[in-house]
Amino acid sequence: KTTTTVGLADGLKKINKNVVVALREPSLGPVFGVKGGAAGGGYAQVVPMEDINLHFTGDFHAIGAANNLIAAMLDNHIQQGNSLGIDPRKITWKRCVDMNDRQLRFVVDGLGGKPNGTPREDGFDITVASEIMAILCLASDITDLKNRLANIIVGYTYDDKPVTAGQLKAQGAAAALLKDALKPNLVQTLEGTPAFIHGGPFANIAHGCNSMIATKMARKMADYVVTEAGFGADLGAEKFLDIKCRMGEMKPDAVVIVATVRALKHHGGVAKEKLNSENLAALEKGLPNLLQHVENITKVYGLPAVVAINAFPTDTKAELDLVEARCRELGVNVALSEVWAKGGEGGIALANEVVKLCEEESNFRFAYEDDFTIEEKIEAIATKIYRADGINILPAAKKQIDKLEELGFGKMPVCMAKTQYSFSDDAALLGAPRGFTVTIRNIKVSAGAGFIVALTGDIMTMPGLPKVPAAERIDVDETGKITGLF
Repeated sequence: KTTTTVGLADGLKKINKNVVVALREPSLGPVFGVKGGAAGGGYAQVVPMEDINLHFTGDFHAIGAANNLIAAMLDNHIQQGNSLGIDPRKITWKRCVDMNDRQLRFVVDGLGGKPNGTPREDGFDITVASEIMAILCLASDITDLKNRLANIIVGYTYDDKPVTAGQLKAQGAAAALLKDALKPNLVQTLEGTPAFIHGGPFANIAHGCNSMIATKMARKMADYVVTEAGFGADLGAEKFLDIKCRMGEMKPDAVVIVATVRALKHHGGVAKEKLNSENLAALEKGLPNLLQHVENITKVYGLPAVVAINAFPTDTKAELDLVEARCRELGVNVALSEVWAKGGEGGIALANEVVKLCEEESNFRFAYEDDFTIEEKIEAIATKIYRADGINILPAAKKQIDKLEELGFGKMPVCMAKTQYSFSDDAALLGAPRGFTVTIRNIKVSAGAGFIVALTGDIMTMPGLPKVPAAERIDVDETGKITGLF
């Protein structure tokens, strides 16, 4: 998606449009793990790629420091007499580090006797999963940032009352650490198109979009703004539209749905090692997945859409023609995106299609209204976007919903935390499954960010490294030149 985002912007520039890109910042964890960097690829990249992927301007370190300051103040409050009556067994605030380190998922700390704190179970999240990352990306200014930080629920008292960072008096110092991180970072693509890169919250337990400030700044500075949202359109686009656009009072003009022939064949049941061979039957079987994403955008949200096929050298003409024919049956055009190989030149067809869509009338609407109950919001997403038959809320989650509505959080939008591999909550159900229900196992509130998180399973907030981490290929020579980043 990042490659297509960058290439589309360069394509718009090639047809003389005033355009700015707004992207998320890469996390160090995936850079050294499986996924690699997040600065685009081939001839559709933002530069300097090495700096963007490694530390960049230090925003993520500032977010980690603010997160861990709140954690330190919380444990210190308990150590110094615990006047708020915080129950150490009900602390919800974790420490964080921007690295994939499974060893830190569950820890016991405060050991070593009374001078060293209160022993308790604790754990680390990766920095991009910290609520502070989501807060930074949704805040409108420093005052809003401070208010949101104060609203963070860090745990509960012995009589089950929420305790906030504001009660710990932590918001001022945390905001001071984030003063410069709140400012968007300006870089450029290989072809000189301006690009804001700012923030990068998790796309499952958070909303997976770059910062509100960067997006709004880009809109002030250009006629066309190209931005992206994490994972498939059932997660990324749904959250961009139902959370970010709702909070930022924004209305998108057009949506680009990025697809690959390889991914569609995977949804049609082809094994990974056979994805390079032509297989029209599997492609036909996998296409309903793409068509459901398209229908969600055009029919549920009322927005014009184009499908961008991210071209691979192994795609055959017959395969590309089949995708185009099926999309046209839905009234949606397809543009071949060759930006990886050709840069902006390979994005001109897509750029022309986007310009045309932006001039069309659209009737943008959300998947649910503010005044729906938490349960109704979850049900609307599950039935309209995932096409589930309904939802199954487990008793523990039902209790949590009742508690959050009683505490006054019922009007917040819902952020669904589910697998990115399927429309359902079962990663093995490929294509466009039907006849399933979505099970809600856990509900929590990100009170600072301003949304309810509905968890459909165990969502990993601290990834681990793979058998052969990307870190093994990364090196730096005596001149300071870094190699092995991708």
